[in-house]
Amino acid sequence: MSVKSFRISPVYFLLLVALFISCSKSGSDTPADPCAGVTITVSATTTNTTGPGTTTGSIAATGSGSTGLTYSLNNGAYQQSGTFSNLSAGSYTITAKTAAGCTGTGTFTVLNGDPCIGKTITVSASGNNSDKCTPSGKITVDAAGSTGFTYRLGSSGTYQADNSFLNVAPGDYTVYAKDGDGCEKTTTVTVAALPNGPLFAGVVSLINSKCTTCHVAGHSSGLDFTIECNIVAHKDQINTAAVINGNMPKGGPALTANEKKVITDWIGGGGKSSN
Repeated sequence: MSVKSFRISPVYFLLLVALFISCSKSGSDTPADPCAGVTITVSATTTNTTGPGTTTGSIAATGSGSTGLTYSLNNGAYQQSGTFSNLSAGSYTITAKTAAGCTGTGTFTVLNGDPCIGKTITVSASGNNSDKCTPSGKITVDAAGSTGFTYRLGSSGTYQADNSFLNVAPGDYTVYAKDGDGCEKTTTVTVAALPNGPLFAGVVSLINSKCTTCHVAGHSSGLDFTIECNIVAHKDQINTAAVINGNMPKGGPALTANEKKVITDWIGGGGKSSN
C-alpha cells in the first residue's frame, strides 16, 4: 500500500497558527491601568491680592506622587509651571496631571489683602490759635498719596468730608485722614491759646481788686473769679450785678462810672478773653 504525502501550504499554516493563538487567549484580558496605585496630591501657597478689585493674587502649586507633572487652573490649558499669577480674590481649582493622564486636584482661595500695602499716604495739619475760654480755633488737614479722603479729629470723632475743624479749644490734637480704601494716617497738631486782650485784661484787674474777697475757691458765693474763664462764663451775671443793679462788690462801694465802663466795653467788644 502506498502512502500519499500531505503538504500544507504556508498560507494555510499561518492561518492555523493565528487561530490557535486567538483561541488560547482569555476573553477577559484588559490593558493594564497606568494610574493604578498612583496618587497625585496637590498643595499650594497662595498670595492674597493687594485689595478689592485688584488682580494681584497668585497661587504656586506643587504636585506629588509622580514626576513630569503639568498643571491646569480651573480646567484651563495645562502648563509646565504650577504658578498662576494675576488672580483676583476667589476660589480656584488646580489639577496636576502625569504624562499618562493620571490626575489629582486641590482647591485654594485667594483673599483680598491689605489695600494699604504699597501706598504712601502723607498727612499734615495746621492750627489757628483759639480764645482760651471760648473755643474759636481752627484745624486744617491736608492729605496726599491717595484719593477719597475723609477726616476725623481725635480718636472718638466722626469722619467728615470737610478737611477743616472749627471752634476748636486750645490743646494738642491727633487728626486722622482716611482714603477711599480705608487706609488711615494720623498726625498731631497744636492749637495755642490767644493771650488776654486789652479789654479783658482791664476786667481781670478790676475783678481782682474788687471782687476776689468773695469770689474765691470755697467761698459761699460758689464762683471763683481767680479762674479767668469763670469771669468769661459769667459775664452777663457780672454785668447785671455790678453795672445794672450796682450790687457788686458786696460790702464795698459801688463801682464808679469808669469802672462800669471797663466791664461794658469788654462785653460790647465780644466778651471773650482775647478781646
